[in-house]
Amino acid sequence: MTTDRLTPLLAQRPWLLADGAMGSNLFARGLTSGEAPELWNTEHPQRIRELQRSFIEAGADIILTNSFGGNRHRLKLHQAEGRVAELNEAAASLARAEADRQDRVVLVGGSMGPTGEILAPLGPLSAAEARESFAEQAAALARGGADILWIETMSSAEETEAAIEGARQAGLPVVTTLSFDTNGRTMMGITPAELAGLSQRHHLAACGSNCGVGAAEMVASILNLAAAADASAILVAKANCGIPQYVDGAIRFNGTPELMADYARLALDAGARIIGGCCGTTPEHLRAMRQALETHVRGPKPSLETIEARLGALTAGAAAQLRGEMDRQAGAAPGASQRRPSRRTAARGES
Repeated sequence: MTTDRLTPLLAQRPWLLADGAMGSNLFARGLTSGEAPELWNTEHPQRIRELQRSFIEAGADIILTNSFGGNRHRLKLHQAEGRVAELNEAAASLARAEADRQDRVVLVGGSMGPTGEILAPLGPLSAAEARESFAEQAAALARGGADILWIETMSSAEETEAAIEGARQAGLPVVTTLSFDTNGRTMMGITPAELAGLSQRHHLAACGSNCGVGAAEMVASILNLAAAADASAILVAKANCGIPQYVDGAIRFNGTPELMADYARLALDAGARIIGGCCGTTPEHLRAMRQALETHVRGPKPSLETIEARLGALTAGAAAQLRGEMDRQAGAAPGASQRRPSRRTAARGES
């Protein structure tokens, strides 16, 4: 039998704080470009635990495992495809150890990212092969002690569904986030409204957005998702910490703790119940977000003007979707002009 620890915690709290970035923080701890972070689960486990501990100390209620690229297809790039079980179990056990040291409930989300392959018929990877690889990873994360399977940074409907179906075999609650980083859509053309339908079909524990192109776009994505989702849906926002910039030979994100705190407030007002940070988000940013959420008096859903005034400009596509416009001319989507789908049509995957 599976124990769902997420639902009871959400029943007690109006919001939960998810953690910050794994990859960009590991680069600050010595990870080099081209190196697989997952190998650090056995090579430098204390560095992984120290980062996760710092997120918890900053106030995180959910920490993710260092396993984003832990499927066989991604690990193959590092001649480690035979180590899926070892590396994912280690990833979950490291996070579990830090979570269990606390005197409050901290959940462990087993991070599962894309395979890096394009699924058939456009690419070489079959849906069955994708499901098998995700199931393999999910089983290892569950053995290591994950509470939730956290599918993130997805862009295609086919791979997302394969990941959900594979992850579900481990018997844990499944959370899924897409990256709406291309003019209000994912790279493969999925809208937040379409994610709402996918979430309802697959009975996800939570769904939402991560990564992307900054805090303003994230809040817009949550508003657009909430407009099409069932009222009971648990929405997740995990925005990048501002915009990446090349400074002194390294990529740095320009988001301040103050900006991320303001993003957290607006994400909550937009309808997110689980709020965290993605690329560039440090424990310092996360601490400011926790303080902001604890003192925030929830307000009305933010308008386009409010988002842009406080967090920065939106893309034409995201702004058009906020206005309920889904036509190509508005920049939101290819195809014929149409209004925003209702919750009923979104549940069927229509947009």
